[in-house]
Amino acid sequence: MSSFDLSEILGNPEYVSMLLLGIEMTFIVAVGSWVLAMTLALLLLGLRYAPGPVGNAFVTAYVSYHRNVPTLVQLMLWYFGIFTLMPDGLTFWLNDHNAEAIFAVIGLGLCQAAYFSEDLRSGMRAVSPGQMEAARALGHGYVSAMRYVMLPQGVRNALPALINHSVSLFKNSSLAVAIGVAELTYAVKEIENLSFRTFESYLLVTVLYLVFSLMIMAGGAYIAWKADPVRSGRA
Repeated sequence: MSSFDLSEILGNPEYVSMLLLGIEMTFIVAVGSWVLAMTLALLLLGLRYAPGPVGNAFVTAYVSYHRNVPTLVQLMLWYFGIFTLMPDGLTFWLNDHNAEAIFAVIGLGLCQAAYFSEDLRSGMRAVSPGQMEAARALGHGYVSAMRYVMLPQGVRNALPALINHSVSLFKNSSLAVAIGVAELTYAVKEIENLSFRTFESYLLVTVLYLVFSLMIMAGGAYIAWKADPVRSGRA
């Protein structure tokens, strides 16, 4: 039985290059998904607070779908289902521009938007209604009051949940391997197939995901600390 030897992977320039490319693609998918998710979450939040029942009903249905269907199934629906129904011209363009990564960003972003929107909604509900009344009394319109008074406080209240779901999004980027995205998990599987170092390969990817997740949590904790005027000494 061969002994543990991580140097066979880390000492091989080809394997290291594969790892670095996998890490790069993981962050491309994760960051792209996060930007899409947060943008959609803010739009969904606006629909929640829009006059009339239509917006709220749409958001409720959107959140229910994306929170109750497994993320992996959603990714497969986008890549193996919706992708095949697109016009040939668009299909060719997507294939020339890494369709797997694009649909991973879309699938993960749409799914995570449901969680982010609920985090923001909870944060907004924690803001005293008197804040809106005070803002309107000072001359703010509805949009201005939401932008400058309510939303900043709501986002600050939602930061712990947003940080946790951001870490979850980063980890869920590994699901993109199911549709052929050459991210970190994909790279490690290829390295394991070439090196026959199964334990070392998956130990390495475990440590990498752990380190990156802890870095995201630490960065989020710093942002939350800076956003709190009491804890950061700005009160």
